[in-house]
Amino acid sequence: MGSISNLHLSRIGDLKEALTGSRTATFVWLCNFEVEDAWSKGFTGLPGGGISEANLLVQRMEEQGILIAEPGDYVITGQAIDPEFLSYLDRCGLGLAEQIVVGNTDGKPTNAAVLDSPAVLAELRSLAKCGAYLMPMGVSGVEETIAAATGLRLAGPPSSVCVTVNSKIYSRRLTDRLGLRPIAGRACETVDALRSALLTDPCGPYPLIVKDAYGVSGKGLLVLRSPDAAAGLLRMVERRAERRGSDALHVVVETFLEKRFDLNYQITVSRTGQVTFDFVKRAVTEGGVHKGHVIPAGLTARHYDEIRDAGLRIGAALHGDGFFGVAGVDALLDAEDVVRPVLEINARLNMSTYQTRVLERFSHSQGHAQAQQFNVHVDGASVPFSRILDVFGSLPTVPVDGEGVLVTCFGTVNAFAGRKESYDGRLYVMLFGRSAERLQSLEFKVAQSLSVLSK
Repeated sequence: MGSISNLHLSRIGDLKEALTGSRTATFVWLCNFEVEDAWSKGFTGLPGGGISEANLLVQRMEEQGILIAEPGDYVITGQAIDPEFLSYLDRCGLGLAEQIVVGNTDGKPTNAAVLDSPAVLAELRSLAKCGAYLMPMGVSGVEETIAAATGLRLAGPPSSVCVTVNSKIYSRRLTDRLGLRPIAGRACETVDALRSALLTDPCGPYPLIVKDAYGVSGKGLLVLRSPDAAAGLLRMVERRAERRGSDALHVVVETFLEKRFDLNYQITVSRTGQVTFDFVKRAVTEGGVHKGHVIPAGLTARHYDEIRDAGLRIGAALHGDGFFGVAGVDALLDAEDVVRPVLEINARLNMSTYQTRVLERFSHSQGHAQAQQFNVHVDGASVPFSRILDVFGSLPTVPVDGEGVLVTCFGTVNAFAGRKESYDGRLYVMLFGRSAERLQSLEFKVAQSLSVLSK
């Protein structure tokens, strides 16, 4: 599929209608990027693995909610979004939602800080009386508590369903149930099962990949390149099981596949079970860590149809298991040009979801786009947003006719300001080009421009 015109863009009105029955529903967006930390509790993964506590940079990513929220909606943030950045987005014509700023989170995730803020709870109760819905990135017990405390209706499924669906063990079993093409491997829920998958009856030739059932962004992932490495891991797992008096485990083992590229696609499952295939994008990853997306994905019509068919079947099965809402699915196109339609299913909004309104507004029908993050070195004082625009110079920072760069998240640049004297912040952008070559040229120019900040 060779252009953005072949990409179905799931408009926010469509999402609201699927989840509430009304395209004009008011959403209170809570971009709890750390939700998988809550979902992973109680599930034993790799020794020393698991999901780290939410850090300051991850929390500042929540300001991307302002991109997806429509005018008339509300976005809960731990800290106020930079006013210069908001003014920039407004000039770009995106239309802005209202902010609800918690403030003074004391390092807590924003969702937990909401429950400690009488003022925020009072504002949410007022919105609940007007019929608003709470729309989190993913539903955990904390979001259910917020809904119960304020009267806001949850736009997503119960947290118990999300926990089930988000497990990589569930993804493997659903792949088998639907007869989709799997990646050779095995789900392991005991130490004995892991021993079998790695040594006594290995899943395949080495290297083998072991993943926590609830790992995210490269965390809880280990590549074993030999039986000796596998035996070393097993010894650690066995010692831990002996200390705890339990051999329970929640990991998957998979064979290593050479690939052409990773894919990410999204489906929306309505409360009544209707499934829409929203999009497929090429995912840019490094060591299992998400770095961005390329649009269009560069798939043939046959590959696209196979991914779309898998997505629709997965959505129907998810609804049968009690799920509704947005689900993101990671997949890949292997080195033999074969689609592997399910690596894992994410029971939440994805980074690509936040690009919806931006792509709707700035994409050219035959153009190309790329979501990307750049490291920005910060020494001493915070970097003002105006400085970012200054270093871009003559580059179009309000895309016109399918060309230009749009900053999509700025708070992550100064995430550690006042806590560290020198650090690497992160700037998120969306690049637009009328051709793949022009997009590549723009990427180079943006990287060159930002390098000035490191000097």
